[in-house]
Amino acid sequence: MASSPDPAGAPLHVRWLGTVRYRDAHALQHGLFEQGAENHLLLLEHPHVYTLGVRADPAHVLVDPATVGAELVETDRGGDVTYHGPGQLVGYPVLELPGKGGGSMPDTVAYVASVEQLVIDSLADLGLEADRLPGYPGVWVGVGTDSPRKVCAIGVRLSRGRTLHGFGLNVDPDLSMFDHIVPCGIPDKAVTSLRAEGVEATMAEVVDVVVARAAARWGAGGHDRHDVVWRHRPEDLAPFSRGEGPGVAAGAVPGGGRTDLDQQALGEGTSVRLLGRLADAGVTQGLAIGERKPEWMRAKARIGPDYLRLRKTMRDLELVTVCEEAGCPNIYECWSDGTATFMINGERCTRACGFCLVDTRHPEPPDPGEPERVAEAVARMGLRYAVLTTVARDDLADGGASQFAATIEAIRRRTPGVAVECLISDCKGDPASLDVVFDARPEVLNHNVETVPRLQRAVRPSASYARSLAVLARAKAAGLTTKSSLVVGMGETFDELVGTLADLRGIGVDIVTVGQYLRPTTHHLPVARWWTPEELAELKAIGEAMGIDHVEASPLTRSSYHARQAADAAEVEVAAPSGAAAGSG
Repeated sequence: MASSPDPAGAPLHVRWLGTVRYRDAHALQHGLFEQGAENHLLLLEHPHVYTLGVRADPAHVLVDPATVGAELVETDRGGDVTYHGPGQLVGYPVLELPGKGGGSMPDTVAYVASVEQLVIDSLADLGLEADRLPGYPGVWVGVGTDSPRKVCAIGVRLSRGRTLHGFGLNVDPDLSMFDHIVPCGIPDKAVTSLRAEGVEATMAEVVDVVVARAAARWGAGGHDRHDVVWRHRPEDLAPFSRGEGPGVAAGAVPGGGRTDLDQQALGEGTSVRLLGRLADAGVTQGLAIGERKPEWMRAKARIGPDYLRLRKTMRDLELVTVCEEAGCPNIYECWSDGTATFMINGERCTRACGFCLVDTRHPEPPDPGEPERVAEAVARMGLRYAVLTTVARDDLADGGASQFAATIEAIRRRTPGVAVECLISDCKGDPASLDVVFDARPEVLNHNVETVPRLQRAVRPSASYARSLAVLARAKAAGLTTKSSLVVGMGETFDELVGTLADLRGIGVDIVTVGQYLRPTTHHLPVARWWTPEELAELKAIGEAMGIDHVEASPLTRSSYHARQAADAAEVEVAAPSGAAAGSG
């Protein structure tokens, strides 16, 4: 009998993640493995990559992978060398297994058989007969003939009763990529695919079949499924122009009411490309930018002496704050309380997310004097908790990571004992760049997923849901307190938000903020709906019941809102410097 997760266990969280670099999927797997107690099934495609298992013979890689456009990665699964690439469905089950025979150790052989059977049953549903080939791992077609052909590789790892890695099912990959290796170390057996065997199923159709079989086999505690958008174009990975001019600011458009997005595109300036991304995600309506906001979305202006003093400090030191650049509604409250979030690496971002007001013109070189000026501002303000954020700097080799490290060092040298929270970009997932920030040991490492999987491509087209989860997983593995944020009101559902909270909990995120989206100009995403304070309070309760240490959720919550209070609630150690004021940054 094949081994399965405990029927009394947690639900199975199924995620279709689209195309994900191997290193990001590996970091995400390990985050779920180390931090989670629930069951996950990650489904995705990789860019061209050859992976070497722990027992692989390097001689089985027959060419320099770079010459055929592939990476070569050593990994911690079993087996020899294999190939992953577009057209191959990769499945990574991260499961809690029961002990063998009622003991504490799971049955590895039975688990491998369980994965094989999942694939065999799925292929039968698609009209292809497949089976095991005695003496050889994986799933094969043509068993019992003179030409058995491997259609699915299996490579797993079990540790402490949890699973890593999984299967690679050839739907319609470029089979010539297997000619450059000895697949799985087997020199005399062919590799095939569903398409080569006459099965014309699309990747989406194959995924649907596999999910149904996985839910039946591993989802005794129930399951949920959330997908990134299936349609994908290379140009979506590049920043887009918002057109001529800055757009019409919120509050400047007369009238109101619900309006079709195409009408908004003509009348309000939303780009056709952005509208297309929304339509692909199933969002076809939004609120007009001039529609009256609910009372709970009205932030009061409080231009008192503390606000003016902080603004003067920022101007004197030629510093940029995300409070101003992103048009934060809490600026009067926070600045009057002596709180600000410093934005480093300049004020121009190399990405153009659909919800963000930050300038997207060509960025200027980093200012070498910026770290010291931020440290001076922290000292003048008497802060004991400073928050740093950044524009995305994809034009820099390290994504701006070194400027974070320099600023943290300058703050601590100038005012020892100040705690620092960093809200970082993904640095394109580069581990070395991320380690530069991690090694500076900020008290809180913040990276925002921003929205649910389905809306990622519309909201942040140059980013990736899987990569963002991988960044947070890497930070947690480095021993840092982690934080992330969700913006609601762009077309997501309640269940999707709960699913994203489960993903964040799965990789051990300590603090989550959730707040309502406000459309900055007519060139940005429309507001799909207003979430009520009661709904957000329910999300807070659900997230904390999952095990997230602190969830800050209210209509006007932003990523750095009440940052020190959230850190205190999550029991982050914050040491006050001698003589410091009680305010926070």
